[in-house]
Amino acid sequence: MICVFTKPHLLALGPNKNNISFILPQLSLKCNLQMARSAIDETSDTGAFKRTASTFRNFISKEPNSQFPPESGRYHLYVSYACPWASRCLAYLKIKGLEKAIAFTSVKPIWERTKESDEHMGWVFPASETEEAGAEPDPLNGARSIRELYELASTNYAGKYTVPVLWDKKLKTIVNNESSEIIRMFNTEFNDIAENAALDLYPSQLQAQIDETNEWVYDGINNGVYKCGFARKQGPYEEAAIQLYEALDKCEEILGRQRYICGNTLSEADIKLFVTLIRFDEVYAVHFKCNKKLLRDYPNMFNYTKDIFQIPGMSSTVNMQHIKRHYYGSHPTVNPFGIIPLGPDIDYSSPHDRNRFSS
Repeated sequence: MICVFTKPHLLALGPNKNNISFILPQLSLKCNLQMARSAIDETSDTGAFKRTASTFRNFISKEPNSQFPPESGRYHLYVSYACPWASRCLAYLKIKGLEKAIAFTSVKPIWERTKESDEHMGWVFPASETEEAGAEPDPLNGARSIRELYELASTNYAGKYTVPVLWDKKLKTIVNNESSEIIRMFNTEFNDIAENAALDLYPSQLQAQIDETNEWVYDGINNGVYKCGFARKQGPYEEAAIQLYEALDKCEEILGRQRYICGNTLSEADIKLFVTLIRFDEVYAVHFKCNKKLLRDYPNMFNYTKDIFQIPGMSSTVNMQHIKRHYYGSHPTVNPFGIIPLGPDIDYSSPHDRNRFSS
């Protein structure tokens, strides 16, 4: 089931004028049976949010005869600063020193119509360099939307039009749109041209621990906030919220003993956790009803988030204006009037206490 919004035609009042059927301003609900085109559509009949898998799963590899070899200048990364999954990839691009080898383009933060022929709302590019600060027109294909890139790559594509998109300029197609796989490629496959090749965020001795941590962090926290925010019934919301705070409590306990989530070495698991934590108090606490405790109520996690934010290159991946404008402005079922809260405007560049774990 996918629900899209169209302009309303009436406000219905019952015969006794006490029974009023409200239609939200500028919004009425029209439901069609088709594949979900964005995350907000992925709700089951039970009212629970169920995320579907990414679809383009090719791999850039240094292996001989690879269809997608790691060549400088061949690939382009499309992101939204608002999207935590895309921000993972952008973080790797920055801290691995891959910006000269792989350029990136960011879309506008608020979803817009992607085609005149239907009512899909999604990621779009600005028409000019000056239209939207922090967003750029598509420099490669002249696409108006991320949707157009998917349709260029596959004429019969019928899935979600998501970011990140790792684009191959040579073959004019999408290599991969799964962030967890893109960051693995960026970690190892471009080391011959990366400026910070020595940084290994998935070292062999930590891989089992990173994989295990990623699993519970994804289910309880990364995807957990979405299960809270996009739930359409009380039961699934409460189940997700309980799981979320159990996972956050677990993080707080771990981070009271060590600097990073898998020890005293920065790893992939930290980047994956960070992109959710940096959005927590500004967005998820309000927009997704994750308000039992704030990030600032967890001293270890709050200082940890500041620590990660202050890694060279990381702060440039966080555009809080894009983040807040996207969430509060693109989900009319959650925030129908698109009002953006003023605060809390947290300064993540302020001092932290994580150096106490340095050897």
